[in-house]
Amino acid sequence: MDEKKINIEDDNIKDEVVDEKEVNEEAVESNEAAEESTEEEEKAEETTEEKTPLEKAEEELAQLKDQYLRARAEFENYRKRTIKEKAELILNGGEKTIVSILPVLDDFERALTDKTEDAATIKAGMELIFHKFVKTLETMGVKKIETENKPFDVDYHEAIAMVPGMGDDKKGMVIDCVQTGYTLNDKVIRHAKVAVGQ
Repeated sequence: MDEKKINIEDDNIKDEVVDEKEVNEEAVESNEAAEESTEEEEKAEETTEEKTPLEKAEEELAQLKDQYLRARAEFENYRKRTIKEKAELILNGGEKTIVSILPVLDDFERALTDKTEDAATIKAGMELIFHKFVKTLETMGVKKIETENKPFDVDYHEAIAMVPGMGDDKKGMVIDCVQTGYTLNDKVIRHAKVAVGQ
């Protein structure tokens, strides 16, 4: 019996010794892996530390040069696109206006092809075309500068004559309009030429 106990105890001791060896081997392996990763980190640090300030400056210079060239190319593209758009606007900017006026031109053509010799009918037709043309201009923002019984205003009127002896109530007032003035979206595009009381 005693021998069996001794054998069992010996087996337990052997198992414990084997377990300790396995634990020691695992610990050694993990230490080796840790050392390897530390060596790799040190190598990476050495490679970054190996760059001289001159190399760092050259890299930064290369990056800045690349950014500059890209920005310059973008600006050149923008400039060319803007010039093209302006040229198209100058060439075709009046398209909307012309399309609006074409119906009035059609009315004039019809009036000219009409063989009527009645002066009253011709005058009535011209008045209709005139009013249609004025309405067309108003839709585009063109308005007539009112001059009748208005005080002279240098912002809207251009005095071409001074009329003396009109009385105190007509002094500085518009007496007659020689040429009608117009505004486009409240900006004067042609001053009204007027005679002013003195």
